[in-house]
Amino acid sequence: MHPLAQRVLDGEVRAAARAMRLVDERAEGHVALLKDLAGHVGRAYVIGVTGTPGAGKSTLVDRLIALFRAEGKKVGVVAVDPTSPFSGGSILGDRIRMQRHFLDDGVFIRSVATRGAMGGLSRSAGDVTRILDAFGCDVVLLETVGVGQDELEVTRHAHTTLVVVPPGGGDDVQANKAGILEIADIFVVNKADREGADAQVRHLESMLALGREIRAGHAAAGVRGHGHTAASTAHTLGHDLSATDDEWTPPILKTIAARNEGLEPLRQAIDRHRAFLATPKGRMHHERQERDRLLGMFRDTLVEAALTTLGPAIDEETARVLSGAHDPYTACEHLLARFRGETRG
Repeated sequence: MHPLAQRVLDGEVRAAARAMRLVDERAEGHVALLKDLAGHVGRAYVIGVTGTPGAGKSTLVDRLIALFRAEGKKVGVVAVDPTSPFSGGSILGDRIRMQRHFLDDGVFIRSVATRGAMGGLSRSAGDVTRILDAFGCDVVLLETVGVGQDELEVTRHAHTTLVVVPPGGGDDVQANKAGILEIADIFVVNKADREGADAQVRHLESMLALGREIRAGHAAAGVRGHGHTAASTAHTLGHDLSATDDEWTPPILKTIAARNEGLEPLRQAIDRHRAFLATPKGRMHHERQERDRLLGMFRDTLVEAALTTLGPAIDEETARVLSGAHDPYTACEHLLARFRGETRG
């Protein structure tokens, strides 16, 4: 077993912090560490928090930490921050907003930088989440950067995904419609004391209704969807979905996180979605999620292996493209052929 693994399982804070640093930096031995911990994960419930910038995600996460701590739960937080263009590290804005929990030994907050990764998460976010799981956290809150439509990556790691949007006319949501409809398990209109909150709720309701029509058309054509389906618009807001329903209808909830308003209904909605995941439909969703997660890990592993194996060959093919000797497509075919030859050897 990796020297750090047992110490993480024993709940040593320093060991967990060091393990996360090794994984985030992808240092030598980090895969062996993750393998040793793999058989000890699955206890933590992972809640993804994503949405548009300025929606109050960090404040909402801060309040959810307090809510879960009041229930006696050990909480882990993975806050993904934009990468600093100067240091290459994370800007740590989320940590600043959650600083009141730093002295609580039942809370572990880890900020990680995107390091150029797309999808709102860093490459290590999922692995850091697993370390917190093995460390003994009951709940892990995974907060994304907040870049909009391409934040689908969070669905690979979270059991329940909250999409947080601010009040307004809905233009931001309209621009991100496809992605938001795909990832949301629960919609949260935060800062609901501001003008435009009710309009945002109505806009989300219309989005769900439109999404239902689109999915119905896809179903008729035999196209597989993500697994969400909207009930009638009239039943979307505040719909008390039970775990016996065939599909999950994302509820739309209003909160004022800064004043601790609307948190209990949100907590109840998270419990309802957790119950849904225990149903046959919910288990099917989990199976698709696990497959997507494995494919993502395989893709990253394959890219790393290719870059390591090919090395100078990439520069050689780049030079040929620049000189006009090759087009980019032929260059990619040559690189792939060389990689296949190297790996077989």
